[in-house]
Amino acid sequence: MVGLLIFAAAAATQPSPEALKLGREIAEGGTMASFIELVQSKETDELVDAHPEISTADKVKLRATAHRVYLSGRERLMAATGRAYAERLGVDDLREIATFQRSRAGQSYRAAIPAVIAATVEAVGNMDFKGDVLAAYCKDTGKLCSK
Repeated sequence: MVGLLIFAAAAATQPSPEALKLGREIAEGGTMASFIELVQSKETDELVDAHPEISTADKVKLRATAHRVYLSGRERLMAATGRAYAERLGVDDLREIATFQRSRAGQSYRAAIPAVIAATVEAVGNMDFKGDVLAAYCKDTGKLCSK
């Protein structure tokens, strides 16, 4: 009997196929999708630049490997993000968000995301939360200061 109740509770919390589809659509149009694209591009360039010893042909292969690894990781991330949206938002909200993302304003918003992220990173510069906290704590208390 307890097993049946647990199964029923688990089934009741599973998002519907429509919610999963909408969640994935929202994930694909979200900030995370744009951000990881920028990160993979930057890190692939850095990885290739860090290995001047390899031939041009090997650099092409390295870029292709990086792209393959990125696509695999992106798929896992988008699936998980889509499911998280589907589990946390109602279908009506998911529909409204997806409708916005498909609208002209939503498409303009999505197109602006990479440039906004790049401008933000450029304006803010390097952030080191833990380092900044320790520096502020050191200043306030004289403790945990770098030596």
